[in-house]
Amino acid sequence: MKALYIKEVRSFLSSVIGYVFILIYLIASGLFHWVLSYNTNLLEGAEADLIPFFNLSPVIFLILIPAITMRSIAEERRTGTIELLFTRPISDLGILLAKYFAGVTLLIIAIIPTIFYYFTMYYLGNPVGIIDLGATITSYIGLVLLGSVFVAIGIFASSLTSSQIVSFILAMFMCWFIYDGLGLLGSFAQIGDLDTIVRYLGIAFHYESIKKGVIDTSDIIYFISVIVLFLYGSLTVIKTLKR
Repeated sequence: MKALYIKEVRSFLSSVIGYVFILIYLIASGLFHWVLSYNTNLLEGAEADLIPFFNLSPVIFLILIPAITMRSIAEERRTGTIELLFTRPISDLGILLAKYFAGVTLLIIAIIPTIFYYFTMYYLGNPVGIIDLGATITSYIGLVLLGSVFVAIGIFASSLTSSQIVSFILAMFMCWFIYDGLGLLGSFAQIGDLDTIVRYLGIAFHYESIKKGVIDTSDIIYFISVIVLFLYGSLTVIKTLKR
């Protein structure tokens, strides 16, 4: 699995896809948080914090992560190289995890430069250092977990079709639905006691909880469970392709 993981990471970083993902994320984030006069501008906020950054990043990931995962399995199916993968001395789960961890690695590489935002707000705060370090760290953890869920969803969508475009659209819709759609559905208060359950099933509910500065075990279990669920779905589809 290690060899395939390294190959997948190199494929991201040796092609334009990985760099485009990183650059678009950093440019979009930089424009909204430092240049454009909007409610996401960190310099125009009343407090020294990174809340606008952690609110906007999931929206950017809704588009960019499906774009980098859409070819993970769909392209293998289209070109027929997935048959070659099956002949390697590696399990189906190993193939899947190698692709998944490669996507998460690219995600983390894209996020790392934004730590500069923290140091900037740290020194711009009045007084210097007023920014909440604990809440910032937990928010970064929450952002990585959220992005990891999106990667799992993207790979699942990619396993369902041989078309990258269809995979992209499916992944983007599923990411939006599980991130914000379920919370929106529950906010309509049309299904009684189930409204709370529906909101609880959405990523936003748990992401907002982590952003408050406290990592609850139930939130971690939720993110891991969703990741496992979609990876299991991808594994099931892959196994059917071998028949």
